[in-house]
Amino acid sequence: MDVAVVSGRQVLVDGELRPATLLVEDGRIAEIRPYDADAGGWQAPEASYVLPGVVDTHVHVNEPGRTEWEGFVTATRAAALGGVTTLVDMPLNSLPPTTTVEALELKRAAATDELAIDVGFWGGAVPDNLGRLAPLWEAGVLGFKCFLAPSGVDEFPPLDAVQLKAALAEVAALDGLLIVHAEDAGELERAPHPPSPAYADFVLSRPDAAETEAIRQLVDGARETGCRVHVLHLASARALDLIKSARDEGLPLTVETCPHYLCFAAEQIPDASPQFKCCPPIRDEGNRTALWQGLTDGLIDAIVSDHSPATAEVKLAGGGDLQQAWGGVAGLQVGFTAVAHEARDRGIGIADVSRWMSRQTADLVGFTRKGRIEVGADADLAVYDPTTELVVDVDRLAHRNPISAYDGRTFRGSVTHTTSRGRLLDPDRPDHTWGRMLRREAP
Repeated sequence: MDVAVVSGRQVLVDGELRPATLLVEDGRIAEIRPYDADAGGWQAPEASYVLPGVVDTHVHVNEPGRTEWEGFVTATRAAALGGVTTLVDMPLNSLPPTTTVEALELKRAAATDELAIDVGFWGGAVPDNLGRLAPLWEAGVLGFKCFLAPSGVDEFPPLDAVQLKAALAEVAALDGLLIVHAEDAGELERAPHPPSPAYADFVLSRPDAAETEAIRQLVDGARETGCRVHVLHLASARALDLIKSARDEGLPLTVETCPHYLCFAAEQIPDASPQFKCCPPIRDEGNRTALWQGLTDGLIDAIVSDHSPATAEVKLAGGGDLQQAWGGVAGLQVGFTAVAHEARDRGIGIADVSRWMSRQTADLVGFTRKGRIEVGADADLAVYDPTTELVVDVDRLAHRNPISAYDGRTFRGSVTHTTSRGRLLDPDRPDHTWGRMLRREAP
């Protein structure tokens, strides 16, 4: 259902919640007026917050090639149910990976008429395409992802130290963005990694030093080349001092973390529970508290899902041996609700959560009409009711495979309605021809 007017008692405008009525024309916010319950159109429930739709810039859709892990239909429906109105698809785990223009066009063809929300695409930087990234940039990818250690799939190999410097220089020349899985291969190789179901052993196999050493390399590279660098899924708070120093120096470094690092602690995770396995790993309670402090201090810019599901065969491989299980947490549909719940327990308001998950993620990729409620912005909205309890049942989540670390968790609050460019999405029968494929916006 298309809406022309949305009214609410608590609408997030300019970082503050206030009564407002939004007039929508051609899918965009045309005017923001004082609240008027008699304005017609759609009225948000009394206790609810009307927020910018979530912009999730870190999602593994995996289609084409591994659609049995996740596909555009299931991923975008799960996103919409969780208040996500824009997502950006990662370049790996699909076959082929998005490392050439031809692969990007295959990806776009696979996504045609399968999108309930708007979707953009990252490109990949791997050893074989260095020196040839410009065509992907010109084709509209939002930036380039690389690994500094094995990615888990052979078709997307990591960059070594020399190749990383070359990638930084090449992306800097494009005025682009390099986003990096920041774990150092050498530190990982030196860590113990015996077969084990113990979560504590898995954490030892991915030590804090792997993150801090990789981020140190990125800081040095940003200083040398001027390239904009983004640290993906920060798990180790021990890197925050290094990040602060880089920021104080004025280096173009941004950082994200994920709901699972903010909502779980290693000592609470049962052994032989691969639904919690991700790389870098979920660390201890003190680390979790420090990550929240990093957000409030402005050292961490954004929160994204890093939704990375897989089939039961792959996710549960090894019969409980966490070294063999696929690493990735499926949390696209519940990530915003989980973070809002945890933030409230820490005295952090919904405006900050929205800023970390909507405005600052949109700004990261240059989507100037996403992640905000203002005149001219797309009418992408998430309606969040803080009084409605959500009990997560993995069998009722919309992503393809029913495995998730959030199964059984209870959250205070839930997303009740989502609009995409002025269309109120039907949670049971979303229109998968509605979503657009987004390209990099011209400066």
